[in-house]
Amino acid sequence: MPVPPRALTKSHFETLSEFRYQMRCFERFSERAAQGEGITPQQYLLLLHVKGFPGRAWASVGELAERLQMQAHGAVALVSRCEALELVERRASTTDRRQVEVHLLAKGEQLLQRLASLHRAELKSLGGAFQVPQIDLAVTA
Repeated sequence: MPVPPRALTKSHFETLSEFRYQMRCFERFSERAAQGEGITPQQYLLLLHVKGFPGRAWASVGELAERLQMQAHGAVALVSRCEALELVERRASTTDRRQVEVHLLAKGEQLLQRLASLHRAELKSLGGAFQVPQIDLAVTA
């Protein structure tokens, strides 16, 4: 018969709370940094995910929707807003005409470089305070 999991202790909740607090502080920093550059936090994340997509210099709208954890139609609208700001452009895929590739433009690249540098400095300033919590729930028989 399986052993039921142990209940979380007060210490576990404190660890989770601290992690969420640190995560929210970083998110708030990110929001303010993006707004300081005249874009929304979502627009910054879109630029980041285009540039940071593994193995290539572009991402599809569907891949961006997944990375942003949003519906495809929301990602389409976000790409359109970034396109209007001349941060990205859509291109038809050369291998699959049904697929649309989202590429950074020079203005988007420059903006992303500035914001990513700020984010990197902020993460370094946290000095390891932002860590994934260890809440092992090993059950002793």
